Amino acid sequence: MEALKQKIREQGLVLSDQVLKVDAFLNHQIDPRLMQQIGHEFAERFAGLGITKIVTIEASGIAPAVMAGLELGVPVIFARKYQSLTLKDNLYISSVFSFTKQTESTLAISAKHLGADDHVLMIDDFLANGHAARALIDLIGQSGASIAGIGVVIEKSFQRGRAELDAQGYRVESLARIASLDDGQVRFLD
Repeated sequence: MEALKQKIREQGLVLSDQVLKVDAFLNHQIDPRLMQQIGHEFAERFAGLGITKIVTIEASGIAPAVMAGLELGVPVIFARKYQSLTLKDNLYISSVFSFTKQTESTLAISAKHLGADDHVLMIDDFLANGHAARALIDLIGQSGASIAGIGVVIEKSFQRGRAELDAQGYRVESLARIASLDDGQVRFLD
């Protein structure tokens, strides 16, 4: 998706050979027009698959997931980082390690929102080592729902997440695939 790649070139900041900061348009400040284009692109790529729900993780996956949900006409569920007085009964629970924060978080989804009759599209802001994807797959698996595919805004293809998901048979659609962040430069695969 060229508009996304251009935004990464113009406003992304390479912090190391492993970390790309995109807080100017994706995960702190949000560019609504770009998110609308991203939602449309995901909807086109996953059209006709009978998707009934979109699942993401708070907070950075919410904007692209909501825009895709709007385009597909389906509800969006975000796995909450489990520290809520109102989210405590009948939950699917998993844990996820955040590379950029170097912390482990517990995630939760209410069982009343996701069930065995759902066909789910997972959407997230980044795919790197696959920790977030594995946690969402675990949560969705607990519900008995099936997974239609995984939509990723930015994939760091030089890390192992994509290979693991491919090996498990998941359809992964990434809108920007980064080959490397070496020498402070973003290099795209395609």
